[in-house]
Formats: sequence, structure tokens, C-alpha cells
Amino acid sequence: MPTEIRMPSLTDAMTEGTVVAWKKREGDSVRAGEVIAEIEADKTTVDLEAPADSVLTRIVVPAGAARVRVGEVLAVLHRPGEAADAVARGPAVEAPTPPCQSNDHLAKSADGATSPAESEFGPAASRPEPNAARAPDDVKASPLARSMASQAGLDLSSLRGSGPRGRVVKADVLKALGFGPGLEAPSQPPYPATGPAPAWAETPFDEIPHVRMRQVIARRLGESKRTIPHFYLAVNCQIDALLRLRSELQPHCAGGPKLSINDFALRATALALRKVPEVNASWTDGATRRFRRVDLAVAVATESGLITPIVRDADRKGLAELAAEVRDLAARAREGRLRPEEYQGGTFTISNLGMYGIDESYAIVNPPQAGILGLGAAEPRPVVRDGSIVVATMMTCSLSADHRVLDGATGARFLSAFKVLIERPVTMML
Repeated sequence: MPTEIRMPSLTDAMTEGTVVAWKKREGDSVRAGEVIAEIEADKTTVDLEAPADSVLTRIVVPAGAARVRVGEVLAVLHRPGEAADAVARGPAVEAPTPPCQSNDHLAKSADGATSPAESEFGPAASRPEPNAARAPDDVKASPLARSMASQAGLDLSSLRGSGPRGRVVKADVLKALGFGPGLEAPSQPPYPATGPAPAWAETPFDEIPHVRMRQVIARRLGESKRTIPHFYLAVNCQIDALLRLRSELQPHCAGGPKLSINDFALRATALALRKVPEVNASWTDGATRRFRRVDLAVAVATESGLITPIVRDADRKGLAELAAEVRDLAARAREGRLRPEEYQGGTFTISNLGMYGIDESYAIVNPPQAGILGLGAAEPRPVVRDGSIVVATMMTCSLSADHRVLDGATGARFLSAFKVLIERPVTMML
């Protein structure tokens, strides 16, 4: 019997995915375990493999189709000699719309003439207008007329349209507002006196559809800011000793990755979490979960957005091992090749924006974790030492924390432990 290939559920929270590409064409033979498609789910792209030796009889969902729900049939496989069933013969779903749209088509003529955009897509009333108030479905109106009526509080259904096929146009709204023939009409829609006209009414723009990763980021961080009471602490760390130790250790890392300030910060963060385990926790309605392992999430910027691959048992790994693992995870994150288990389940996050010259970074807590450490740039600054002003290499490190889990004193103890480790890096070797 035919085998249906369906959109898999790769994470607990996944409800839909995107078909990035098909590696096989209809009629191609495939072997068990052979990659037949690439699927984008949340923050990564995974390979979809054939379950058995068969023939790809029908591609139901074309490449590029987005918002495909989990469990939906993507393709049908048959063993040689079998006949296609109704699913295999059914129509494919529509391909996605082009990735960029422009608002240049919003311009309409004042006399109600149909614009080029309307000629291509049909009357404006047959498609939703994102920035205009909605009138009853049976009222035909230009986008400009809808906007003007909405701002003025007019009911479009009460107006008699003078445009093509009874379409309500700008002149009809102006007439209803008392601007008849011979009277000077306003050059712009009658916006409320309480504020200026919305920027979208005049400024051209391009719409860039959200990729799935950006949608996930927006949902999770929006939820974080709405539901988590954040508080912030910062400490300035002098890292001259760290830089000297790094220079001494580098010759012993031949063949391996070069040690960076970020690698030392990861090590210091992991050890500080071990010293102050209250920070290595998360909030639930019934209890605070204090994690027994230190699984560090490391923020990595990609073209599609931020992703946080996880370094498991980070407190049990040395500098060289941390450096190698982070570089491997970051490289595969930028390629979209992380497995779901490699970016889910961290207990604390570290985010470094120092390479961009940022002095201080106060990040949003990555739920369900209780804290995130932001690293700023390491730069020479004047400091007071023994009553004299000297120049030292300083780095500002900030903690964003969930006040439901942590109090200020607990966060301060964590930052103090981190500061001792980062300023006396030889203690990380113990």
C-alpha cells in the first residue's frame, strides 16, 4: 500500500513547518534513509528521510510552501508496481506568495479611477486592506476612502458610491464630510487633531515576510517581556590578567581553536552557576526548578535571527573543549543544521555583543530560564588604583533575571562569583 510522508513534529511546541526543498522529483526511486526533502521547523532545517525503498509517486506540497501543519501529507511513496491512490492524485497546495511586497500600489486617483494594482488584482474590496477599517462585506470602497471614513468615524454602508460599479471613493467621503463642489477639500485624509497622520499613509515601504525563526523569536520573547518581571544588575570586570593568561595558553592549543574572551566567560559563567546554584533555575506555577546540570545556552546570530545552541555540562569542560564545542555549534547554527535537541533545554544563557563594540547589553530572559548574562566590549578605560588613575582593560557584564526566581542579593552573589573568576582566571584552572 502507499506510504504517506507527513510533516513531522520535531519539537513539543511545533504546530507547523515549511518545505524548504525537495531533493527528489516525482518518479524518482529512493532508498531507505535517503534524504528526500528539507524541512524548516522553528529555528532549524532538518532532513526528511525516506522510510523504505520506494518510488516518489507524488509531491503534494511543493517546495517553498509555508505554514504546513504537523501531520499534513507532504508526499506519497509507492513500492514499484503499486497504483497511486486518491491522495497521490490530489492537487498540490498553493505555493507561497512572493517574499516581498510593496505599498506603492496603495496610491489611488482622487476621481475613483482604478489603479494599476487594482487592474492586476481586481477591485480593492475583494481583498483585505491591512491598514484600513473594515466595512461590511457588501460595501465596495477604495482603500483611501476606507481610511478616510475610518478616521472620520463614518459608516461606509451609509454612503452612496460614485465610482465604478458603485464603488465608494475619496470624493464620496469628502461630500459626506461637507466638502462639496466648489469647496476646498483637504489635501490629506481628515486625521484626528490629537496626532499626526499615520506614517504608513505617506511613506513607501517593503514588506518582508517573517521566516519561521523570526516568528518563534517574536512569540517567545514577547511572552517573556509580558510575563516575566525582569530586573537588571551589572558589574565592571578588569580582564588584563585574563588576556595575559590567554597569551600564555595559546601556544599550547596548536591544532585547536584560538581561545577567546568568550571562552573564558563561558567557563566563568558555568563555574559561577555551580557556586550559586539558585541562579541555575526556572519558574513554574507550583515550584522553582533548580537544575542539577549546567547546560549553557550560547546566543548565536544568524541571517534568520538569534538561536541559542546548548553546551551540555559546561561546568565539567575545560577551556579548550568549550572553545571547540561552541565553534562547532555556532557554525552549524548559521547553516541551519542544528538538531532540535541541540538548541532546546538550556538552563542559563550567555550573550556576547562585545565584538560589535557594545559597551553594555541588557538582554531579555530566555524562558523558561531565570537569567541571561550579557557581555560588553573589552576596552581600555581609566580606573582608580591606589589613589591614582591608570588605564585597564575593562568589560561590563550584566545580568537580566526573573524576579520570581531570583532576588537582587542572589543575582549580586552570582555576578560577584563571576567577577572573581574572570578577573583571576587562574582559579578557573583549579
